[in-house]
Amino acid sequence: MSEIILTRDVRLSLRAQAHHLDPVVLLGANGLTEAVMKEIDRELKAHELIKVRVPTDDREEREAIYAQVAETLGAARVQMIGKLLIFWRPAEDEAEEDAAARILAAAAAAANPVKAEKTSAAKAAPKKKVASKKPGDKKARKTEAPRRARPKRTRKTKKAMLSGK
Repeated sequence: MSEIILTRDVRLSLRAQAHHLDPVVLLGANGLTEAVMKEIDRELKAHELIKVRVPTDDREEREAIYAQVAETLGAARVQMIGKLLIFWRPAEDEAEEDAAARILAAAAAAANPVKAEKTSAAKAAPKKKVASKKPGDKKARKTEAPRRARPKRTRKTKKAMLSGK
């Protein structure tokens, strides 16, 4: 199988979807074995979008593993952050064109959220009129404050008392 190449918008959308995911496959000390490849393939069939943790400190080795998995399993390389690798492959029961169309629609909605909101809001309900407050306007009291039963006592300072005022 050959690797799937993603457009920028689709890759960004998948990165956003993968943000909250935890790694589902952890490579061990033996590295990329046949058992690990089968496990990654099984997880891609189940979830489409997965994270894989690679324990090695060598960046070139991690990049080689990243490329080998994508090429062997026919997956797309979404992102590599440190020791985390993110792969995506459309579900097999779903036609590849349908999956690509679904991802492109999600990417378009993510790229233009205002436009997507306007179309959905226009279909849902008409907009309500909202009163806007102009700068300098004071808030009007709805009810008057209750009157005191007895007047407030005024305090006099020592200086005022000595002067006789």
